[in-house]
Parts: sequence; structure tokens; C-alpha cells
Amino acid sequence: MGVLETTRARASVREKQILKPKQALDLPIGQILDGDCVERLRELPDASVDLVFADPPYNLQLGGDLNRPDGSHVDAVTDEWDRFESFLTYDDFTRAWLTECKRILKPDGGLWVIGSYHNIYRVGAILQDLGFWILNDIVWRKSNPMPNFRGTRFTNAHETLLWCSQGEKAKYHFNYRAMKTLNDELQMRSDWVLPICNGGERLKEGGHKVHPTQKPEALLYRVLLSTTEKGDVVLDPFFGTGTTGAVAKRLGREWIGCEREGVYRDAALARIAKELPLDESALTTMQAGRAAPKVAFGALVENGLVPPGTQVFDKKRRWTATVRADGSLAHAKQTGSIHGLGKDLQGAPSCNGWTFWHYETGGEVKPIDAARQLYLLAAED
Repeated sequence: MGVLETTRARASVREKQILKPKQALDLPIGQILDGDCVERLRELPDASVDLVFADPPYNLQLGGDLNRPDGSHVDAVTDEWDRFESFLTYDDFTRAWLTECKRILKPDGGLWVIGSYHNIYRVGAILQDLGFWILNDIVWRKSNPMPNFRGTRFTNAHETLLWCSQGEKAKYHFNYRAMKTLNDELQMRSDWVLPICNGGERLKEGGHKVHPTQKPEALLYRVLLSTTEKGDVVLDPFFGTGTTGAVAKRLGREWIGCEREGVYRDAALARIAKELPLDESALTTMQAGRAAPKVAFGALVENGLVPPGTQVFDKKRRWTATVRADGSLAHAKQTGSIHGLGKDLQGAPSCNGWTFWHYETGGEVKPIDAARQLYLLAAED
């Protein structure tokens, strides 16, 4: 990086630090705005938000009920909020909320939008028409997708995320080193293998899903860790049951939501109230050396199997380290991956971090490889 670029980068950081205290007074931080998202977005000031994550209606165009082979009903998206009279109506709605997002985003802000084949191509074209610049399309490959019960098509096993900057020449934020560390020191790819939202994370009432398309926290964890910093303001115009807010609070980011459905707002507020933010040491991120197991340690961190802040130690308890948000470990002033830090502490040529580091769970001491096996089992379900 040249002197001019370095000076500009430092000026950008200083500007961001100066603006944050003021913008916090002007923005409804930590609030879910009721009503139509387009109308509520129009109330927000220009260039005031660092990141938008949008999970808009997919306009699924579903016809009739869907049943499993045993006759049981599939709890799919049949809500009024996902119904549009025509593609033109959907396009007009998409253009309206994206226009407001572009206005409220800072010049170096980023936007993520997730969708399926039903809508993502239309959304992508409108993004480009409005001047957004697509940086990546991310394929979220579901490790445990819902089968195609009718057997008439391929199983829909993925969704697509578009990550955009404000324009072709616009600056944007990307924590490359944190993503590489999260992926056990391999450059993070654009295909993400993550399970769908299930188990205790899935919000239910009376045995039924509160929201039919609740996204897994691991997905938002990766999005926010990769493209925001502590204290950044993240806006979600389709807040649902609050996955974005819960993960933002955990990672020390500020959040604003828009959600017109009262049942979703209530569930989101209750959920976020229970979420505990990470302490400062766990939020620190870094880059490590090189290793390539089939399951990255970062996957266990972002899925909550070995959450940030966990204390890990070698079998003889000579060294203790703290798990950080990007999957790196910190011991005193030394940091590294599970493999790299273990190697450095021992003064050894190499280290298998999976068996070297241990943690306590349920009153038992286990190697972190035990958590990896749980992750693999969950992915097979």
C-alpha cells in the first residue's frame, strides 16, 4: 500500500471513529421498528449505517400444501408476507427497499442479501441497476437440507447470498485475516457448508416454528465477523425473530431491525435479551499459519460448540488459552490457531490441536476433537 492509500485509510478510520458517537444519538439503536420497512427506512438519516443484512420475502410461489411421505404436514412458508401479485409487484417492492438501504449506508458500507432461485436473480439485477457492486455471491450449502418429498425435482440444498459495496470504486470492509483463521488458516471460499437452523436454536411455540425461515446463527456470525468491526451499526430490514440482532449483540455490534409482524418482534426481543456479549479479549481476531483438517475449528466456534471465551488447556494443564471469535486462541501475549499456538508453546515442529487442546463440558474434560465429532454428527442429521 502506498503512502497516499495509507493516509486515506487512516483518515477513513478516524472519520468512522468520530462519527460513531454522534450517529448513536440519531439512530434507534437496539430497537425493532414496527410497520412497513420501506416507510421506516425513510425515517433514518443518510449515510448512517455500516452494514445491511437483508433476508427479504422470497416470493416462493408455492401452490397447495406439502406433505411428507408419511402424510404429515410440512411447515413451509405460506404466510401473507411472502405473497405478491406479480413479478412486477415484487420488483417494485425490492427496488423500493434497496433504494432506501443505499441511501442510509455509509460510502464504505456493505450490503448482504440472501435468497433462493425464486428471487435472487431478480434481486441481483435490481442491485446492479441501483449502482451496487457485487463483490461475491456466496453459496450457503446446507449440510442437512429438507428433502424434496414429491420426488419431482432435485433437493433444494443451497441458498445464495450476494455481498455488495456501494459501487465499483467504493471502499468496503473485509476481515480477510479473521476469515482465514476461522477456516483453519485456509482462505475462506465462497461456498459455505453450514447446517440449517434446528435443535435448541429453532424458536418454537406450541410445537410449531415461530418463523418458517429462521436462519442459523452460524450464518450471521460469519457475515458479521467478516464485514464489520466492534461497534459498527448493522441494520436488518426483515428482522424476523432476531437472528441478526442476537449475533450482533454477541459480537459487540450495534443493531437496528424492521419487522411488521408482532409475533416475530416479541420473539426477537425475548431472544436478544437473553444473549450475552463476548468480553473484549474474546472479540479480538487475528490470522494464523497453515493447516487443513476437513472441519475447521472456526465452524465449532460459530456454531456454539466451543463458543468464544471458552478456556482450553493441554491434558497436563501446563497452558491455558482463551478461544476468540474467529477461532484463534490467546495465551498471555501469544496468539495462534489451535495447531499453531500448541506448536509454539511446546517448541515443537508441529501440533495436532484437535487432540492437544481440551475443554470442560458437563463436568468432563474432553479434547476439542469431541466437539468436532458432535458437529459432524449434527451435520449428518
